[in-house]
Amino acid sequence: MAYIGTKPTIGNFQICDAISVVNGQAAYTMQVGSVNVIPQSANHMICSLNGTIQKPNSSFTVSGSTITFSSNLVTGDVIDFIQILGDVLDLGVPSDATVTAAKLNNDIISGTTALTSEPADTDEFLVSDAGTLKRIDYSLIKGGGITVADQWRLTASITSDGSDAFITSNLERVDTAGQGYIAGSLMSESSGVFTFPSTGIYNVISNMVFQCTDHADTAMCNDIHITINNSSYTHVARTQMGQQGDSAANVGCVASTLVDVTDVSNVKVKFAYQSVNNNNVIQGGTSENRTFFTFIRLGDT
Repeated sequence: MAYIGTKPTIGNFQICDAISVVNGQAAYTMQVGSVNVIPQSANHMICSLNGTIQKPNSSFTVSGSTITFSSNLVTGDVIDFIQILGDVLDLGVPSDATVTAAKLNNDIISGTTALTSEPADTDEFLVSDAGTLKRIDYSLIKGGGITVADQWRLTASITSDGSDAFITSNLERVDTAGQGYIAGSLMSESSGVFTFPSTGIYNVISNMVFQCTDHADTAMCNDIHITINNSSYTHVARTQMGQQGDSAANVGCVASTLVDVTDVSNVKVKFAYQSVNNNNVIQGGTSENRTFFTFIRLGDT
């Protein structure tokens, strides 16, 4: 290859540490910065002894980091310097800002390629773990997010007898236009008991509509109960509404709570209602949602 001007210098040029001659010794260890160095061959070196450049493979040979002169050196001899020219096409350490992304392979982390969708679970990221760089799969760091968004409704109205009672029947999942749910694992229901499909933090919302059919003052309660042992239920949320004497007035009650589901076999939810007076109606129906229950998984525990 021809060059105009000065030919580019290629190599990893190093000057060896000073070497003290030992009387009657021919072999010496070469070091740079007190660390042994190994030239590619004797031809990749310039050695000056007593002011005279030595001929490679004749005046001296090299094995590993040891230079051996053709005859023992004696007191008064001086190894002026040993310069190592570097390996063939060894560029040494690139200068600052000389390596660009275009010079790197695609498997090098450069940030030149954008990811346009959510990473796969096995996609890897780099993290510093107490100063040690490690790989980590996306599945280990991604947030839980909303993976459950389900809603159930009461399909038939219930007439209250004035007592505190659970809703145990006439429940169906809402799946109509504009009121759909996220596909995937959803809540299951049996006799009014709702079971969670996965662990996590859930927002549980109970929306009840009461119809007051008599003319007396009355009060209605919307309650949420949970169990953490699949046995004893605890009242955890209540909304209470009052209504003065009126004819067939409708009153809405909304109760909500957060549920930390750590065990899907034992943590469950059911809903109760209470009306002070008889003949108040908890409204249900399929033409529109009146009394319904919403479950949203907010994320991991």
